[in-house]
Parts: sequence; structure tokens; C-alpha cells
Amino acid sequence: MLRRLMTTGALALVLSTGMATAEPAKVMIPANPGGGWDGAGRHTMAAFAQSKIFTDGASFTNKGGAAGTIGLAEFVRTSKGDDNALLVTGVIMVGGVITNQTPVSLKDTTPLLRLTNEYNAIAVPANSPIKTPQDFIAAMKADPGALSVGGGSAGGADHVMLALLAKHAGAPVAKINFVSFSGGEILAALGGGKIKAAISGASEFRQFAETGRIRIIAVSGPTRVDGLNAPTLKESGIPVEIGNWRGFVGAPGMSEAAKKTWLERFAKLHQTPVWKETLKTQGWEDAYLPGDQFAAFLKAEDASWSSALKEVGILK
Repeated sequence: MLRRLMTTGALALVLSTGMATAEPAKVMIPANPGGGWDGAGRHTMAAFAQSKIFTDGASFTNKGGAAGTIGLAEFVRTSKGDDNALLVTGVIMVGGVITNQTPVSLKDTTPLLRLTNEYNAIAVPANSPIKTPQDFIAAMKADPGALSVGGGSAGGADHVMLALLAKHAGAPVAKINFVSFSGGEILAALGGGKIKAAISGASEFRQFAETGRIRIIAVSGPTRVDGLNAPTLKESGIPVEIGNWRGFVGAPGMSEAAKKTWLERFAKLHQTPVWKETLKTQGWEDAYLPGDQFAAFLKAEDASWSSALKEVGILK
């Protein structure tokens, strides 16, 4: 995927909304290159360009760490009032704000929409003796500290999923060996055998699995993922289901006109064959929820994840 979608060089035109159209979007990706947030930002902006809904290009800034909260803080600090500034967000950031007790939160941004949902997968190195979900649970039950499991930031969906699996195994959550990675680093660590397993979005593992470097042994959704020969946790007798939604927020102080324009653009994109193909090729579930509905959803998520993090022992 291109790191930058170049502008057309056209002169700035002003819409009735007051927004300058010939200005690139400035997209903050709160993770290192190569991971789920990175793909969400770049593939979405590429779909905008391909469908000719927004053709003024996009510049991308990757700033990973602390469950996306470092990128969030930078975005809030540098983009106040910028009608073309967007931040990729998601459930991991919601958990990160709570876990890290950050002074900046999504309340400091302009909610735009939830766009996709993706279920997690458990993957292991190709030569791993862990071949089934039951093998994974047995290894965790035997010695949770010896089973090093990579994932995203502490407090995110990957971490919570591992904690839920530990509870099912009867293993103490305090003893799980969760190793945090940002972006595509987890794939190199897993493929190189530096960790014994990993939990992340199914789409992030798919390409490595197809080359034979890793094996996907389970997915966390209600049904199997098309194209992956892996059972769900539930059909394997493990009552764990967890998803990872992603979306976009605008800058603090984004004008109402700009918010309306971006929501109209996303609404148009959501209906295009280009976007439907993007969802299919990336293995994403359509989770479109715009505007005020998304703002209400964020409030509910904050309460839900606070409760979940306490329940599994990650948040005291």
C-alpha cells in the first residue's frame, strides 16, 4: 500500500460547507506500520481515492505505543481546529485510555464513525506442538508463564482475550505471559519463534499463514472466517468471543461543516463496490455506525471496557 496518496495539485476550491477541497487529509495512525490500525487508515483512504469520492490525497503519520494513546495525545495536541485531520481509532484505544489512565481521551476528539469490525485469531509458529485450541488451553493451564503470547498493547482486545482464555483454563490471570507489540513487529516475532503464540486480527495473520510461516489455530468470532481453515473458539468448547472494531475521529474543534462533509463522504464510500471489495479482501466485517450513534457507542464502550478489564483482573 502506498505510504502517501499524492494530491492532484488542483487549486483549492471552497464548498458551500466552507471546507477547502483541494487539501490532503492528515491521517494519524496510532501504531507502527504494518498492523491493523495502519491497514485501516491506508486501505480506507485508498478506497476513497479509487472510488473518486475524495481525491485530494492523504498524508500519514505513524506514532505507536501505549495502546494508541501516544498517537491520540499527539493528535489532540497538534490538530486542534484542523478540518482535514483524522485519527484512526478503535477498541484497543478505548482500553488503553482506561488502563493507562491517560489525561487525554477520545472525549477530546470529534467522533465521526465506527467503520469495521474484525475478529481475532490465535496463531503459532509453523513447527509449534500447539496444533489446536485445546492444546493452547492445556499449555496455559500447565504453566501460563511459560506460554509467551504476543499481542497489541496492554488492556486491548488481544490482552483481554488472553485473560479470558486463562480464566477458562483455570489459570491465574496475574501469571499470563502477555508480550506487547506495535504494528507488524508481532509477525516477525512469531515467525521467528521468539514467542510461542500470538493473538491479533485474523487479517494480519492471513498472509503469513498462507506462506506457511505460521499456523492459525482458532478465531474468536461467532462463525469461521472465509478462507481460513481454523475453528471458532466456541465450536472448540471455549466460550470466548471478542471483536476489534475500528473507525475514525476528527480533530478537536473540527467545524460542524467539516464533520458533516466527512460523514457524507464516508456514507458514500460505504455504498460503493470499491469499499465492499475492500471489506472482503481484508476480511473485515461491516460495522458502519456514524455520527451521534457513534458518539453514544463510545460512551457505552468506555463503561463496558472498564467493567471487562476489572472482571479479568487487568484493571484493579
